[in-house]
Amino acid sequence: MDGTLGDPEWELSTPISDFRQSEPREGEEPSEKTEVRILYTRHAIYFGVRCFDKTPAGIVATELRRDVSQDLDDHFEILIDSNLDRRGGYVFQVNPLGTQIDGLVVEESGGGESADFDSGWDGVWASEARIDENGWTATIEIPFKTLNFTHSENVTWGLNFKRFIRRKNEQDLWRGYERRFGLTKVSQAGALTGIHDIGSGRLFIVKPYGLAQYDVQTGQNARFPLTGGVDVKYGLSSNLVLNLTGNTDFADTEVDLQPFNLTPFKVFIPEKRQFFLENAGIFNFALGDQDQLFFSRQIGVDPITGNQVPINGGAKLTGTIGNRLELGVLEVDTRSSGPNPYSNFAVIRLKESLWAGSYIGVMGIDKRSGDPLDNFNQTGGVDTRLVFFKDWFVDAHVAGTQSPGDPRGNSDLGASLQYKSNWLDALVERRKTGANFNPEAGFVERPDSDETYEDLTFKWRPHVSGVRELQFEGFLLHAPDTRGEVSTQEWQNTFRAEFNNGAYTDDDIVDEFTQSITTPFHIYKNVFIPNGVYHFTRHQLTYGSGQDKRYTYNFFERFGGYYGGTLNEFRVRGEYRPTKRFSVSASETWDRFRLPLPNGKFSVALASLQGNYSFSRFLTFSSLIQMDTSNTQAVSANLRLRYNYRPDSDLYVIYNVGTQFASIAPANPPQVRETRFAVKWTYSFAP
Repeated sequence: MDGTLGDPEWELSTPISDFRQSEPREGEEPSEKTEVRILYTRHAIYFGVRCFDKTPAGIVATELRRDVSQDLDDHFEILIDSNLDRRGGYVFQVNPLGTQIDGLVVEESGGGESADFDSGWDGVWASEARIDENGWTATIEIPFKTLNFTHSENVTWGLNFKRFIRRKNEQDLWRGYERRFGLTKVSQAGALTGIHDIGSGRLFIVKPYGLAQYDVQTGQNARFPLTGGVDVKYGLSSNLVLNLTGNTDFADTEVDLQPFNLTPFKVFIPEKRQFFLENAGIFNFALGDQDQLFFSRQIGVDPITGNQVPINGGAKLTGTIGNRLELGVLEVDTRSSGPNPYSNFAVIRLKESLWAGSYIGVMGIDKRSGDPLDNFNQTGGVDTRLVFFKDWFVDAHVAGTQSPGDPRGNSDLGASLQYKSNWLDALVERRKTGANFNPEAGFVERPDSDETYEDLTFKWRPHVSGVRELQFEGFLLHAPDTRGEVSTQEWQNTFRAEFNNGAYTDDDIVDEFTQSITTPFHIYKNVFIPNGVYHFTRHQLTYGSGQDKRYTYNFFERFGGYYGGTLNEFRVRGEYRPTKRFSVSASETWDRFRLPLPNGKFSVALASLQGNYSFSRFLTFSSLIQMDTSNTQAVSANLRLRYNYRPDSDLYVIYNVGTQFASIAPANPPQVRETRFAVKWTYSFAP
């Protein structure tokens, strides 16, 4: 396990080498050869990877930090469907430095539009890699306990591999290489057989923590809490995992980039906390766009101020029963803090698999609170996804909520028909959201909407040097309120181009917008946009540089009308990675408002400077400095030292000035500022 394949045992394994290109030339032979060898013992499986490269000096390897995106590096991914359910699996990824990132595929879905997996899951495994005159090699050890795999006879796994060559922007897969599939399409994976006589791989991990900190918030006295807690992970079976947490702490969670909300709606900010991220895909119940019936960020974080709400403890049971029923159960208890009363959240999610990629599911959520005026909120829903001929997708849902007073208009119904292929994407969607639909443990950007959405995107791959794909998109959104009165309307025409080196352009030729404001919209300090119906037109230019260089950049410019006046938005970001140990990135956003209101001429600047230094793969330092001129105290900072002294065990030293979690509330409410210095220690072991 030194990153090389010189050990004679590797020669006992027949190499897997029949890869095919997914990008840029679907189905063709890869430009560089790849071989994978597999061995196993009673307690672990081993992968030996040889990534041949005729130009080793062109291999890109710059990231030493664990669990950080490797999209700017060469890398290799392994998908293991250990339950052979053809719907999900574990993903293990390494770059030529041996740096790890891992995650899950759930219901053949990754962590976003372009991500191969949801990186919220962390496993215990080992990897090493080396660059040599023939390319690069990697050796990977994955214990069966990490996979929670307990069967020892007649073992058959789903298996797939993916190699990414950064300088060529090339993706090569072993199976499922068609662009419409990819690594997340677990049903297209190959099979691994021949494993037998292995020991028990039942998962059982106990992870206590200790925390010492200095913490002071605006207007309050300093606190010096010394506390601790514990997380437990136990495999009830090969298909079911129980997570327990007590006195949960998220001091080590990365801080949010501070947004400036230009809309009268809520802001969606992704979850970053480890307990909620793990197996989060099981609880996904999409309502449309970014709306979710369950949004875990509503637990333990004040949605208005972003302040942490202490968590007493929680339990989560996730996995499958039999071969078709997927199960997720979650209960979390929070204690009162400031304006937030104590609360208890209980969630259950069931999904019955039908045929490949298809399911029907139900979800129930019960929130109990110490607020006498809002002491309960209940949410329930039924949803389905049906896949036909691999290219046609039908999604539908019906959901409802109950709160004190049992208000009417508390339902949400929606359905969509989607077609996806290499040359055309098409979507038609209808959704009606009642004015009193209120999932307090979910996320709904705007209730009281009767929405029709249509989107058509043509994709063309011309035989032009340097150009990979051109896209032409048009969409129409018509969303009056449930009484039929104007609320939101938008239509847009967009041109996109993707180049072979990863550069891109994304330009809105015309974006026509109509928005009704029914409550004065607080945009900035003492500036409020009054009630009325506003019509305006915007245009957008975006360019991102090639991703094969050590210096990358992108810029965004949007200009045009804005609520009776004008708004110019300019955003630029650059990143420089001179060595594998050091990287620095900077971004600047400048919003210039010209509104026909008192004090309506103003500008808001958001800026960030982020630096990272890796002493090794296991000792890293990161810093983030942010500026937001819309706040009185404009500058915030976060400094974090992480020492991964053994697998899944860390020592953190953290200094934070500002706000760790941003508000998701409409407009831009004031944030509570805090100064915190913390030392957190975790130790993971198997009893």
